[in-house]
Amino acid sequence: MVATSQAQFAAALFGPETMPLGLTTARGEADQSRFAVYRNNVSVALIKALEGRFPVTRRIVGDVFFRAMAHAFIAENKPKSPLIFEYGDALPSFIENFEPAAGLSYLADVARLEAGWTDAYHAAEGPVLAASDLGAMRQPMQCRFIAHPSAMLVKCSHPAGTIWAANQLAEVSPIAASGAETILIVRPFADVHVHILPVQDALFAERLFTGFNLGDAGQEALSRNDHFDFGTALVGLVALGAFAAIEEKGTT
Repeated sequence: MVATSQAQFAAALFGPETMPLGLTTARGEADQSRFAVYRNNVSVALIKALEGRFPVTRRIVGDVFFRAMAHAFIAENKPKSPLIFEYGDALPSFIENFEPAAGLSYLADVARLEAGWTDAYHAAEGPVLAASDLGAMRQPMQCRFIAHPSAMLVKCSHPAGTIWAANQLAEVSPIAASGAETILIVRPFADVHVHILPVQDALFAERLFTGFNLGDAGQEALSRNDHFDFGTALVGLVALGAFAAIEEKGTT
């Protein structure tokens, strides 16, 4: 009964101009106007949550466009968590199919990066692997690397990392970058960092993050890109704080 009432209440908040069944004033009357104020407050709160989580996306399209897009998103996507900062995980995918944004093909990638930034900011703390730890590997090529709890790779078809970085400045200058970018987002210590990985290192990082051992990840990366340098790529990822630990073969 309670679950049914909650479902009806949520449907009324996000659906057409209807009242939840059984919701009345002290006089036993339905009051559409008062419930409309509540509905509006919920909508405003969710829009503000999206504005806070996707500031660069908002800056690119402008306030009016962003709020219209947010209204459309909210109509189709109810919150799934009581934590308001988690709202908007589905916005990048929504943007990909949002017809008014069709002319901004890179916008969904920028939003995807921003969603990842928030996830990294709120991720659990964890140890950070140091370059000095690499010397302790007994069978290096068989080792697997455990990603830091905050670390994630965002694969973008557009230069979303460059666009995001340009929009951290008060004055945005035209960017020269084009093409795909693989972005590492990580918070090894206090601050979230966004790193655009060298093209030749992207596949290597992806394979390590998905559980490949060091030898297999390096071999595949080298087979795909002649400019890949095993040592430079590994030390570089470790220096960025991408990993928490090394898993040796035969250990748990």
